[in-house]
Amino acid sequence: MRRGARVLAFVIATGILGGCSALPVLPGFPSRARPKVTVAPPAVNRFYQQTLGWKDCGSGFQCATLTVPLDYARPRGQTIGIAVIRRRAGDPGHRLGSLLVNPGGPGASGIDFARSASQVLDPSILAQYDVVGFDPRGVGQSAPVTCLDDAQMDAFVAEDPDPQTQAEQGQVIAEAQLFAQQCQAHSAGLLSHVGTRDAARDMDVLRQALGDRRLNYLGFSYGTFLGASYADLFPARVGRLVLDGALDPRLTAGELGRDQAAGFELALHSFMVDCASLSSCPLGTDPAAAEQRLADLLASIRAHPLPGDANRRLDEGLAETGIIVTLYSNSTWPLLRRALRLALAGDGRGLLQLADSYDGRDASGHYLSNETAANTAINCVDYPDVKSVADVMVELPSYRQASPIFGAPIAWSGLPCAYWPVASAGRPHAIRAPGAAPILVVGTTRDPATPYHWAQGLASQLSSGVLLTFDGDGHTAYGRGSSCIDQAVDAYLLRAVTPAKGLRCT
Repeated sequence: MRRGARVLAFVIATGILGGCSALPVLPGFPSRARPKVTVAPPAVNRFYQQTLGWKDCGSGFQCATLTVPLDYARPRGQTIGIAVIRRRAGDPGHRLGSLLVNPGGPGASGIDFARSASQVLDPSILAQYDVVGFDPRGVGQSAPVTCLDDAQMDAFVAEDPDPQTQAEQGQVIAEAQLFAQQCQAHSAGLLSHVGTRDAARDMDVLRQALGDRRLNYLGFSYGTFLGASYADLFPARVGRLVLDGALDPRLTAGELGRDQAAGFELALHSFMVDCASLSSCPLGTDPAAAEQRLADLLASIRAHPLPGDANRRLDEGLAETGIIVTLYSNSTWPLLRRALRLALAGDGRGLLQLADSYDGRDASGHYLSNETAANTAINCVDYPDVKSVADVMVELPSYRQASPIFGAPIAWSGLPCAYWPVASAGRPHAIRAPGAAPILVVGTTRDPATPYHWAQGLASQLSSGVLLTFDGDGHTAYGRGSSCIDQAVDAYLLRAVTPAKGLRCT
């Protein structure tokens, strides 16, 4: 998965261009066959017995560190700390327990997301749940994977998105090799243990430390894979799980990449149609001609990068990143129109600022998080990705067919895994979670990052999956303006009421 963090639209819109006792089982779910309970081995039990030491960390939040084994197969060995934050329920008398949240990525910070949760969650949810965020292992404040320094990151994110010549391919290969080498140099002991199944195990230790008998969870984008993986491991401990912008765990890395390329192509077409309906559209009023004009602009930028900031120029790779970032939400389409107007006038600052917002780079040239490093490290462990340049070359035609603009960059983005110093531990497989309580899967029909049929696939394979559909544009659905979606999700989280079969919202 290319980074699909749920907080992205909020970041862009505001940042540029203008000690617990055990709780009763939550009521309301129909009875079903009792699922098998996963029993932790004795050496792991000590982690389930810990008490979190909460401390005030500002703005009404408390922070703590959860201790977990680095390697669950060797629980007596090295441990790591998982950073946790919570906002206590506003109405303690009607408290339902804890609601864990994850914004996606992989690699996005759940700590940061929890701090902004009041802008996504309904006040009724904030009143009745302790909202709990955490940085998964390898991410942010939780034993972060460290790879490139700021200067190396500048070169990596600006690399050629579609290398044509042997020299251009050699440079992309060198960047991929350097990325893998630096991750090994700085995080060797961690790389084998940042996979999603280990993070899901951490969530169960956290559930117990929070005093909850079952896990209540709201996950977006990659966070749906994390939540589904938890259900796969611990079906008996599933409470109320919402998986919004779902991944289909049966798909290979190549299938995911091609589908995502096609998703961004669809989102770009939707943007073009919307733009062409406006007299102010910088690409003109004919959608087909607008797409050609954009292709011509990118070709021109490839040949002659545009002025960007004081130290950098806008090259094709950064320009495409600047475009992609605005396709996650139709609320950011005005930013893309503005940036394209500047670019067509020979000014690359708008697209460069958009690309920087996606890559987490501030104006001083510092990368504010390790999301790129964590994203690659987790993906390389979770999926048997490309093993060589030859693998990329074989896949390129199908990626280009899926998206003439975004296909090649997404195909080449997996190359660091070809040089990864540790083996992949994951394999695509169906997740059934037999015996789990109903799990709500939310899909958006024109979602660019997690195409709708992924949500259909996950809901159909889960033994208790319930599909809720948002007929619209953008990445994920909850908290993005559809009262129908929000009411259905809130009813599920508050009263365990699942939506009517086949409910489709706009």
